[in-house]
Amino acid sequence: MSESLIVASSPHIRAELSTQKIMGLVLLALLPAGAAGVCFLGVRSLAVIAVCVIACEASEAIWQKCAGQPVTVSDLSAAVTGLLLAYNLPPSIPLWMAAVGGVFSMIIVKQFFGGLGQNVVNPALAGRAMMLICWPVHMTTWTVQGVSGPTALAVIKEAEKAAPGISGASASLGEEVASSGLPTLMDALLGRMGGCIGETSALALIAGGVFLIAAGIISWRIPAVYIATVAVLSVAFGRSAGPVEILYGGLMLGAFFMATDYTTSPITPKGQAVFAVGCGILTSLIRAFGGYPEGVSFSILIMNFVVPIIDGATSPRVFGEVKKIGA
Repeated sequence: MSESLIVASSPHIRAELSTQKIMGLVLLALLPAGAAGVCFLGVRSLAVIAVCVIACEASEAIWQKCAGQPVTVSDLSAAVTGLLLAYNLPPSIPLWMAAVGGVFSMIIVKQFFGGLGQNVVNPALAGRAMMLICWPVHMTTWTVQGVSGPTALAVIKEAEKAAPGISGASASLGEEVASSGLPTLMDALLGRMGGCIGETSALALIAGGVFLIAAGIISWRIPAVYIATVAVLSVAFGRSAGPVEILYGGLMLGAFFMATDYTTSPITPKGQAVFAVGCGILTSLIRAFGGYPEGVSFSILIMNFVVPIIDGATSPRVFGEVKKIGA
């Protein structure tokens, strides 16, 4: 029989995009944010990126080899996880910690659950959460070209602690930003401020996200609804930066590149909107009332666990089934 004729059960779907091509496009979309991070945060960012990517690729290959499984590092999914993990780390993080985070993300979070497509939560975010719990000082020490300083969200958090109850509506947005020491709008767009390697340049992240949407890799629903929810709640909660807060921290990185992960996000359009609203609410609550100035990572991780419930509640009705009638 000719190999061109394959008999198999449905569905019979042919797609030009393979896992390798999808991950390659994601890597391409992430490059501008990495370039901005290296430019404004220092060349040590390159070392952190390299260590994270190598640790993820190597640990997955070694695990699969030892387990007698096909080695799949060529699909670039491990490289994407390593790059996202690096983008969620400060440039001053010790390199051995970055390596441990990469191994944890790939082995504990991904391979223990069956590998690609079987993980319950986003591996890069889970690795970051583990590192934040184990090494909080190193994970919250921010530098710009070797000079330490607070992030924009940390400035807002400290200002709110010093003067609780002061609403952002008391002055114009420009005056608030200037008086509080927050980065200017241009600094936030370009990435000239303290933060993690790949989260500071909102413009680069938006450009990468729009590229993925245009290429059909991700849907616009999750990033648009997530960002809009945080913008609205930042005003409702009286945050000093107002809606400009969406440019600070890891919101753009999380909304475009991690909340949209195929495995850990809902499959239905309605479910994606619900998921994004949940991420936005949790992010805003943690930022405004939690102990951490940032809330993107934990918000997405929490909502990852809710995805099966969201999918079950928003799946379309199946017609043609025979309804079972009880005795």
